[in-house]
Amino acid sequence: MPPAAPPAWLKIAPALFLALWSSGFVVLKVGLAYADPLTFLALRYACVVLILAPLLLALRPPLPTGVQAWTHLAMVGLLLQAGYFCFTYLSLKQGMSAGGLALITSLQPILIGLLAPAIAHERVDARRWAGLALGVTGAALVIVAKASIDVLAPLGLLFAVGALLCITGGTLYEKRFGVQVHPIASNLVQYGVGLAVTAPLAFWLEPMHIEWTGGLLGSLAYLVVGNSLVAITLLLTMIRYGEASRVSALFFLVPPCTAVIALLILREPIPPLAWPGMALAALGILLVTRKPGGAPK
Repeated sequence: MPPAAPPAWLKIAPALFLALWSSGFVVLKVGLAYADPLTFLALRYACVVLILAPLLLALRPPLPTGVQAWTHLAMVGLLLQAGYFCFTYLSLKQGMSAGGLALITSLQPILIGLLAPAIAHERVDARRWAGLALGVTGAALVIVAKASIDVLAPLGLLFAVGALLCITGGTLYEKRFGVQVHPIASNLVQYGVGLAVTAPLAFWLEPMHIEWTGGLLGSLAYLVVGNSLVAITLLLTMIRYGEASRVSALFFLVPPCTAVIALLILREPIPPLAWPGMALAALGILLVTRKPGGAPK
């Protein structure tokens, strides 16, 4: 069980997580121009493991005790690092549009709301259901405005649904069975599992092409530190201290935030229809993340 009082820095975690996670899609777009998708993912995980392993030996943080704790950590790594990201990359490779993939995975908070009472033992009231509905509507408007939704690739659609189920399962599993472990130890286990799955898949499915350019190295560095180390740690910590349905609702803001970052960095325009979508998503988040008395969670 988590301690009664969450750490003070957790107050800024949602904003920092959104900034890192949303910008990761833009940075990933740069890196994928120079490497095959699963090869790039395996390289990313290998870099994380190479960073964390010496830190574990130097700092000697407390390790999880018991087979059950190790199993729980490995399962989260399997669902989030291996399952979600592999299915996401494979869906794009099989012809699924980015807009279609984003629309399907943005349904995650709705699934969390449906499953959380039974799995994570938390109640989703009518106000939060209204917020979830507004959030998914706003996210859909942003996605439809930004890209044509092409879900005609059957295998790509299947992989997109797999990504949705994996991130939903990982969120609920962490909330229900997550163990408190030092972040270096937990991340090393989970990314080790991700590497053990993605590297053989890359070898089997791809020519493992990589162009060692400045763009690839910059993208890789950002994804390793910003997304794989900081953002994932923030996400799992927020899930552990908060309600899964509230935390997962943050994903409604990922498409709007990504659109704004792409405008600033890649000069990708934001169509007029996307702006009301962003407003609806923000309103949905406000409803979901506030307590009945009006104070933010």
